[in-house]
Order: sequence, then C-alpha cells, then structure tokens
Amino acid sequence: MSIKIALAGNPNSGKTTLFNALTGANQFVGNWPGVTVEKKEGRLKGHSDVTIVDLPGVYSLSPYTLEEVVARNFLLGETPDVILNIIDGTNLERNLYLTTQLMELGIPMLLAVNMMDIVEKNGDSMDLKKLSSAIGCPVFAVSALKGRGIKQAAEKAVSLAGTAAPKPPAFSAQTETYLSVIKERLQGHVPPQQFRFYAVKLFERDDKLTGNLPNVSDIITKAEEKTKEDAESIITNERYDFITSVLRGTVKKKNRYALSVSDRIDRVVTNRILALPIFAVVMFFVYFLSVTTVGTWATDWANDGLFGDGFSLLGLWVPGIPVLIENALTAMHTADWLQSLILDGIVAGVGAVLGFVPQMLVLFLLLAILEACGYMARIAFIMDRIFRRFGLSGKSFIPMLIGTGCGVPGVMASRTIENDRDRKMTIMTTTFIPCSAKLPIIALIAGAIFGGAWWVAPSAYFVGIAAIVISGIILKKTRMFSGDPAPFVMELPAYHIPTVSNVLRSMWERGWSFIKKAGTIILLSTIFIWFTSNFGFTEDGFGMVDDLSDGLLSMIGRGFAWLFAPLGWGDWKSAVAAITGLVAKENVVGTFGILYGFAEVAEDGSEIWQSLAAAYSAPAAYSFLVFNLLCAPCFAAMGAIRREMNSARWTWFALGYQTVFAYLTALCINQFGSLFLYGSFGFGTVAAILVLAGGIYLLCRPYRQSQTLHTPRSVQRI
Repeated sequence: MSIKIALAGNPNSGKTTLFNALTGANQFVGNWPGVTVEKKEGRLKGHSDVTIVDLPGVYSLSPYTLEEVVARNFLLGETPDVILNIIDGTNLERNLYLTTQLMELGIPMLLAVNMMDIVEKNGDSMDLKKLSSAIGCPVFAVSALKGRGIKQAAEKAVSLAGTAAPKPPAFSAQTETYLSVIKERLQGHVPPQQFRFYAVKLFERDDKLTGNLPNVSDIITKAEEKTKEDAESIITNERYDFITSVLRGTVKKKNRYALSVSDRIDRVVTNRILALPIFAVVMFFVYFLSVTTVGTWATDWANDGLFGDGFSLLGLWVPGIPVLIENALTAMHTADWLQSLILDGIVAGVGAVLGFVPQMLVLFLLLAILEACGYMARIAFIMDRIFRRFGLSGKSFIPMLIGTGCGVPGVMASRTIENDRDRKMTIMTTTFIPCSAKLPIIALIAGAIFGGAWWVAPSAYFVGIAAIVISGIILKKTRMFSGDPAPFVMELPAYHIPTVSNVLRSMWERGWSFIKKAGTIILLSTIFIWFTSNFGFTEDGFGMVDDLSDGLLSMIGRGFAWLFAPLGWGDWKSAVAAITGLVAKENVVGTFGILYGFAEVAEDGSEIWQSLAAAYSAPAAYSFLVFNLLCAPCFAAMGAIRREMNSARWTWFALGYQTVFAYLTALCINQFGSLFLYGSFGFGTVAAILVLAGGIYLLCRPYRQSQTLHTPRSVQRI
C-alpha cells in the first residue's frame, strides 16, 4: 500500500533540509499545476512505496498568498495519509499557530521539533512528553542540518498512516458553541473529518474557501456583537491562548531577553545607515567572483576551449567539440548543408548558450551560500522599503542585480519571490537591465555615432532602471496586478554555516533546470535562424544562398522593416540585426558586420563604424540602442521566462509588453530627438506626443483598488 506524507511548516523552519535528508536523490521537481510555485516530491529512503510531498513554506492556512492556497488545497483535496509538521524549536509560539490549523484537518500528524541543537546551545530546555500530551500527537526532537533524529521521525510518520488524527485545539465555551452550530449546517457539504476546519473558516469569513457553503452570517454577526471583536480576531486570540497553555511548563528559556548572535549581527547588517553599503560590498564580491573573475575564467575556457578550438590538458592538446564534430562530419563526407546545420546552427547556437553554464554555476553557488546562511532574507528586508514605492517586492532587487551579468539567471532568481503578482512583474521587467551580452551593442553605438562618449553606457543602465520603475507603477494600476499590496511579512532566520551538500544541490538544481529547459528552446531556435538565414529563393529556385541578404531572414526583415521607420531605422539591415539579436544580443554586431561586407568584426564592431555613421542619425542610433536593450530578450532568456511563468499565455504577454514598451520608448526618443535637433515635425511626432501623454496619464492615474493594508484589530503575540 502506497503512503503519502505531506511535509508542512513555516518558511525557514528547516523543511527543505529535512526533505533533502529524507529523500536524497529520489526527488521529482516541477511546478504545482497551473501555478509557478515549485513542487517537490520524493521517495523516502528505504521505502519505495512512501512519497513525501514538500509543501510550500507557509505561516498559516489563510488565503493571503499563493503558497498558502496551494498548501491548503493539497491538504484538503488530496488528503495525505500523514502530515509531518516541522517546527522551529527556537520559536515555538510562532510555529505552533500553523500546527493548530493542521490539527483541525482530521489527518494523522507528527510534530518534528527542529533546530534542537541550537535550543540546547542556548541553554534552553523543552519537555517533549508534555508537548506531545498537550498537542495530542507524537513529538520528535530533530536536527535536519546534522541529520539527528530524522530517521526515527520518518519511521514514526509511516506507522501513523491510518491511525486517529490529533484532537483539535479547544477554544472558549462560547466559541465552541458557535462552531458546533456551524458544524451542524455543514452536514452533507464537506467530509466529516473536515467539519472542524470548515467551521472555523466559515467563522473567520474565509470566502475564498467557503463561498459555496451554507450561509452562517447570522451566527458570526451574533458572536461579533457579543464580543465586540471581528470573528477572525476571536479565533486568532483563542489560538494563541491555546498555544500559551501548551507552552506553559513545556519550555524553559535560560535568558529570555538576551540578544542572540544573529540579533547582534543584524544590528549591523540591517542598520538603517550601514545596510545598503554592506549589501553593496557583498554583492560586489558575488558579481566580481561570478562574472568578472572565476566565472569569466570558467566561461572563457568553455567558449574558447570546450566549445572552441580546444584546450591543453596535462600537456596534451584536446580539440574542442566543434573541431571534433567537424572532423567526424568531414570523414563521413556529409553534405554541405548538413555540416552547416550541425556546425553553424546547432553547435554554434547551443554551444554559445552552454558556454555560459560555468559562470551561472559559480553565481548559483554563491547565491545558494547567501540563502543558506540567512543573509538573502536580510537583502529582501533592506530593499523592500525602496521597491514598494513603485509596486515591487524587496526580493525583486536580487534578480535585477543578477540580470546585469546575464538575463537567464536573473529571471530564474525570481522564484525566491513568494507573491505571484510580484514574481510575474519581476520576470517581466528584469531583462530591462542591460546584461553583458548587450554591452557590444552599447559599444557599437557609442563608438560609431557618438565618438566613444562616456555617457552612453551609463545612460543605457539609467534607461533600464527607469523602464523598471515606470513599468512597476503602470502595471500595479492594471487589473492583473492591482489590489492591496501583499503584506511583506518574513522571518529573519538565524545565521548558520551552510552545509556543503545542500549548497551543491541547490546550485545543481538551478543549473540543470537551465540546461534542460533553455537548452531545448535554444536548439529549436538556432535551427530556425540557421535555416532562414542560409536558405532562400534564387534564380535557380529555392535552396542554399551564398549571401545572407538573399536568405529568407532578409526577406522577413524587408517585410516588416517599415514598422521601424518611425523609430528612425526602417532599413532591412537594421530589422534583420534586431531579429538575430533575439537569438543572442551579441549577434546584432556580427550581423551588421556580415551585412556591411565584413566577415569578422571586433567585439565593438569598430570596422563598421563609418558605415553606420552614414546610415544613422544620432536620435535614430540611440533609438536603435534603446529598442534592443528593452525589447524581448534573447531566446535563452525567453526560455527562462517560459520556465518561470509556467504559462504560455503569461509568457507571450511578458514578451509582448517588453516589445511594445521598447517600441514606444524608441519612438519617443527618435521623434523628440529629431524635433529638438533638426526641427523635423510630422505624423510620427504627433504619435510620440500622444504616447507621452498616455504614459503620463498611466503614471498619474489613481490605483484601481485601495492601497491601504487592512489588518485585524487584535495584535498577534510573537
């Protein structure tokens, strides 16, 4: 008989560490159906018939966040055989709030008190027998980080399948009377074992869960009139009364008011004045190691060696993958078109993307260390007060910072954002920040048009930041993103030394996800670009072409080059360059080189500066630069967006928004620039004025819904 165990607990309670320890390599990672919240399942070591489901970390089963909805729907809809509730032993009062809700579900449960090593180190004591008696379910002391007690807890959880559920917490006699009346009205509407849970949720006016259940508003109104409090506050207070009674005589703290080591560190790293400089230094070293030094060395070796001509190993020269494949194809006398497809299409395209994997692995490793030690939570806390001013979470800053190196890991880093609206908005705006692949375009325009002016590169970053701020304000006022801001409630976990196994596992999971998902899309995309570039209609009919300008891609470019005429660059060469930039932004410079008659160009395209200077005006050139900076990113980043959105509709919306935003911004730059510099005025100028007026209106209009955060009248005791 198969057994399903749900692993539930607060964020930062050690749930993921425990899950990894219980399942090892027997894990299956995906997304919950229809949402972007990560879903993890695994087989318990030594039990092929026992599945452990790692639920999202939540503080309660109230419908405030997507994670809470996912966790609650799973517990109610799929009804696991056992709940393994992991709680932080250093903060029982806060963790037991979720436990009181889990006890009402009518599912057998086991309590695993984690971080007992820290509890003992602090000199505190805990009577687990009394705690077990008060809660009504088995209680085990564990240390997920050190692997202590987890095997015994897992074995006990397996043995609990099919046994009686713990008795729900008892509230005051008056509240119990109201709940019993509600339970009578639930007959035939919900499973009997869930009567208590639904009765409490009806009493709390939880419409998201109980909208179709019997109307009990008269009972709730009567209770509120008697107690002079709202129903949700009544339940909240009584839960904490129950928790207080449970902990009385169970936990003894050595020094209740002494500051912990983490508290003393936080006095410095979260200080109002020192927090941002310290954060800047930390992220400088992360960026320096992953993008500038170690990561770059590894990526250069991969690009120039593994996916290039070759590398030296122990004094021997090892040819690169393209050389080996080319030699093999030549030996097999394959057709020219097949060689070109494999070498110029698949190997060149996919190899260029996979060449960045070492850099990403270094970055993911450093981020995993920051997450595991507890500092990443502090970063979100520090940046939240700034980012909330324009509709984003503090956690949105990390993806954007990472995006300066590469948009792919930047988009993937958005998964640390719990709120679904904030995560989607972050994904849509992260690639506005210029990544390293866009630097050649910046250098090209700066050198060819503006004489290498120093202000071009900084202005590109300013445009990206401005685009994020403007988008955050505008999107937050739309129906899809409107509403009260999600409460930014988070626990700052205690600092601790991360384990090597957890850090490496986190790094590999993120890296492998990129290789599988983005790599697949890149493969298909590069084949398409290769085919449309190298095949076209000639005098002899359809076939391979010697000149790129005769290929299907150039025909496509000519077909919609007129769309870019208001932007100042309506020629087909610029259109084709923008298209190839969708594969990889570096392609823009290389494409110009080929179209202007240069087989090879330097990274900044210095060979074609004179040709570009003759073809572009200053406003048109800057318009071209801004469009390529803000429009839909490269195929690798698109693949990452599709992976994180987990929805084709949302992916197309994100790419469409980025492209339209880039087009309108570039339109205004060219039209107003031409008006101020050359005095030209026309239909395009009128359109730019209308766009600017519309943008100002969207920025200044009031929010669709109230931005006031409502909280219960009672104060929760933490």
